[in-house]
Amino acid sequence: METNGREPVNLLVTLNAGYLHPLNVMLCSVLGSNPGERFRVHVLHSSLTERELAPTRALLGSRNELIPIRIDPGSLKSAPTSDRYPTEMYYRIFAARYLPRELERVLYLDPDLVVKGELGPLYRMELGDGLFAAASHVRRMLTYVNSLRLDTGKPEPYINSGVMLMNLRALRARQDEAAVYAYIEKHRARLFLPDQDIISGLYGASILPLDPYVYNMTERLFALRPESDAWLDLDWIEAHTVIVHYCGRNKPWKDSYVGVLNGYYLQAEKRLDGLAVRPSEEKA
Repeated sequence: METNGREPVNLLVTLNAGYLHPLNVMLCSVLGSNPGERFRVHVLHSSLTERELAPTRALLGSRNELIPIRIDPGSLKSAPTSDRYPTEMYYRIFAARYLPRELERVLYLDPDLVVKGELGPLYRMELGDGLFAAASHVRRMLTYVNSLRLDTGKPEPYINSGVMLMNLRALRARQDEAAVYAYIEKHRARLFLPDQDIISGLYGASILPLDPYVYNMTERLFALRPESDAWLDLDWIEAHTVIVHYCGRNKPWKDSYVGVLNGYYLQAEKRLDGLAVRPSEEKA
């Protein structure tokens, strides 16, 4: 069954049980902001149970689909791992390997974000030969510094990996797992945020830019916003921003949260509470 003649939007998340509550808040925001869409939510994991996923399945209902995909950590035995490079890091880097072969694109979303607008235009954007579409949070000088650190040869986009449209067809054709492992070994001492360092360092030239103020808005971006009458306050966010991302340690479910954008999370959480599909685990 299609909705308005369109295929469902395929979403991807990777997480463990500790982030199931934020995931459900995020999905509640997705559904509330996109009533005309149907979603398939692919969950790459290594430890979740059907009981733990039951609230998520109930939230999505019969209109949408939850597709858990359990990854055997042994399938990545060649991958360099450590406390800073956990096996789970590779799930989204190698998503094309684990997702169904017939799937040509997927929108990866971190669970610590809220969707407050339509995802269809992002999901259906033209990718061409691009491997990813993602937003950058760094300015020109730091882009240059990152190009030196990551050995890209010339300045390339340094992206935030929390929101990524992935061209699975192109990744299957062009991604070399051995090259990923070799890059990690060669640059191990320089990788600070490993997954987005790796994606930016290896694939920067094939990443299409997204507007971060629209598709990956953060408290830091809002605090450092340009001096423009176009969006000096929350009215601009309300009118234009599609995704608010609570990246880093400043999480809106913590009492220590600092900022002004947590209201979107709290509104989505309140809607979720009204649906009575909260998981039994404590919030992360």
